[in-house]
Amino acid sequence: MAGYEYVSPEQLAGFDKYKYSAVDTNPLSLYVMHPFWNTIVKVFPTWLAPNLITFSGFLLVVFNFLLMAYFDPDFYASAPGHKHVPDWVWIVVGILNFVAYTLDGVDGKQARRTNSSTPLGELFDHGLDSWSCVYFVVTVYSIFGRGSTGVSVFVLYLLLWVVLFSFILSHWEKYNTGILFLPWGYDISQVTISFVYIVTAVVGVEAWYEPFLFNFLYRDLFTAMIIGKKLHVEALPSSSCFKYFSLVFNHHL
Repeated sequence: MAGYEYVSPEQLAGFDKYKYSAVDTNPLSLYVMHPFWNTIVKVFPTWLAPNLITFSGFLLVVFNFLLMAYFDPDFYASAPGHKHVPDWVWIVVGILNFVAYTLDGVDGKQARRTNSSTPLGELFDHGLDSWSCVYFVVTVYSIFGRGSTGVSVFVLYLLLWVVLFSFILSHWEKYNTGILFLPWGYDISQVTISFVYIVTAVVGVEAWYEPFLFNFLYRDLFTAMIIGKKLHVEALPSSSCFKYFSLVFNHHL
């Protein structure tokens, strides 16, 4: 594997012509998170490398995963009759999840602030994001876990594919259109998940056993939240991806 050519010479040559282009229409990002990140980035010294910020955020995501794996190795800790995860763990995971999310939003601003933005930096950032798709979903799964009140491992497996496919779809769209249309689901899910961790520490996992609406359980809400918030807006008929397919289809008619 050490001698494997991950990037061809032609692809490396394309780095010189590449320019990052993204569109973010999420109100939460535009009016809350971006102003917050613009303030936070000023705290960092200009000598701090953006890639180090990126990697630090990723390490926090991995740490959360390892922490929950220690306290909930078989995903039964939240089930009735089992030893639950200590409340302080949920608080730590919730705070670190939000910090990791903040660092992921700040790294690009630090790169532009220090005039050190490069295509390789974006590749590094999004490459780590692709791994985070697995870690943060598995970590939040411990809130419900397995058992009679939880979600089956097979459903978790399907959810992981939904999240990963959404990530791949957005970047494949960018490959064809030249623009990364940022999905609303990422920011909403990260803020929501961080909040749910803290709430779990306060009310306990037992609060998620009961249905919150008719026979609709919180575990069902977890599944719906992951799927709904990870469906990319480009899948809609008004999206640029649909327009791209329409142009290709009409061209061949």
